[in-house]
Amino acid sequence: MAKWTNVTNVIFDEITPGASAELSRTLSQTDIDVLALLSGDVDPFHLKTNGAASALRDTSTIEAAGAEVLIAAALGLKLPGPGMKIIAQNLHYHGRASVGDELTATVTAKEKHRKDHEVVFDCRCVDQTGKELVAGTVTVAAPTKRLAYAEVVPPELVLRRGDSFGPIFKACEGLPPVSCAVVHPCDRDSLLGPIESAKRGLIAPVLIGPEDKIRTVAKSENVDLAPYTIVSVDHSHAAAAKAVEMARAGEVESLMKGSLHTDELLGAVVPSATGLRTSRRISHVFVMDVPSYPKLLLITDVAVNIYPKLKEKVDIVQNAIDLAHVLGIYEPRVAILSAVETVNPDIESTLDAASLCKMADRGQITGGIVDGPLAFDNAISLQAAQTKKIHSPVAGQADVLLVPDLEAGNMLAKQLCYLAGADAAGIVLGARVPIVLTSRADSVRTRLASTAVMALVANAKRNVSKTASK
Repeated sequence: MAKWTNVTNVIFDEITPGASAELSRTLSQTDIDVLALLSGDVDPFHLKTNGAASALRDTSTIEAAGAEVLIAAALGLKLPGPGMKIIAQNLHYHGRASVGDELTATVTAKEKHRKDHEVVFDCRCVDQTGKELVAGTVTVAAPTKRLAYAEVVPPELVLRRGDSFGPIFKACEGLPPVSCAVVHPCDRDSLLGPIESAKRGLIAPVLIGPEDKIRTVAKSENVDLAPYTIVSVDHSHAAAAKAVEMARAGEVESLMKGSLHTDELLGAVVPSATGLRTSRRISHVFVMDVPSYPKLLLITDVAVNIYPKLKEKVDIVQNAIDLAHVLGIYEPRVAILSAVETVNPDIESTLDAASLCKMADRGQITGGIVDGPLAFDNAISLQAAQTKKIHSPVAGQADVLLVPDLEAGNMLAKQLCYLAGADAAGIVLGARVPIVLTSRADSVRTRLASTAVMALVANAKRNVSKTASK
């Protein structure tokens, strides 16, 4: 990631006519996409890809915005720098730019006005050949106080053409908060996450762990714990056991992992006699918002079942289908993933796929359209499926991906997160109550999305219980 160092402004009294600064940037496809969305000019013809480059044709609005933004950046980062404010501009636009072009913006102080500390700058933006794209003047209110920043790392930005988590948050509006046992919230992230979810009305947290540790973290983060229940136990193992006990007794409707290891929490969940087991296999689902995919993508199992056999995969698929229904996907398309899209006796995952499809045909798996084996490309890309002449109601349109094993699923999910900018909300299903497994690497958006998914599952269980009691 690019990093700016020693960003220091030039105050009004220090600016002299003739002083100049410049800033360069190589135009990327993301820049063009962002500027297209900013300007409203999203005509596919204008954004047509031609080989490795995406040429802008008849897109003066986008071109102008690109060069204009670079000029604004030169003023905001270089001269005068932080603290300046653009008052007026008179710019003229020429030419066109393409992905890979090196654009350079130059700003030169032209005149100063003591009133309001205004400075008029001659501004110009050219490409790598020297061809002028923008020229004119910009008037700014220059800063009067020194501002300086060291080691400034720009925030990571991911361009999203949609927001797949948006409908999930929307569906939670108006629902009563879900009672949630937060297990051992004894560090900053594991305490602040559920508190933020509580403030947004998603959960009513019950904080289970050593009370002195919880209060110490709260004090260091200026968090008021008065609105929340604390159940004090001696250590993390006891916290997991107490949370499970409360869930068995119906005192809480969900669990959330705090600052303890996943195995420690699930170790209290899985025992048949004292845990939260049901007749269904416990499994984990990642609900993913992938910027380049047009809808939610569920991936399972990536955290609980290491090398599931066919019997376990039946439950894993059914858990994911049931979750899809809760999320408003009423006939989810389930792709059974393998390395190939044909049944191969030497690849066990293809044999499992064939069996799962037949079991779905016979009603042993219900509520979704199941097909496989499918390789990842033709599971999520219609073009790839068509190229390989795969005729399937799931290929290229998958809502759920069943991975062969935990290793494959974990790597797939993390690749989507770290290489494709995806967000992953995780939940454990198949137990008496839904369980959220948070990670220190989770963003605020991801933590809230995981909690929102859990809240919807818990609310669906409420409705089932009400129906059954009538």
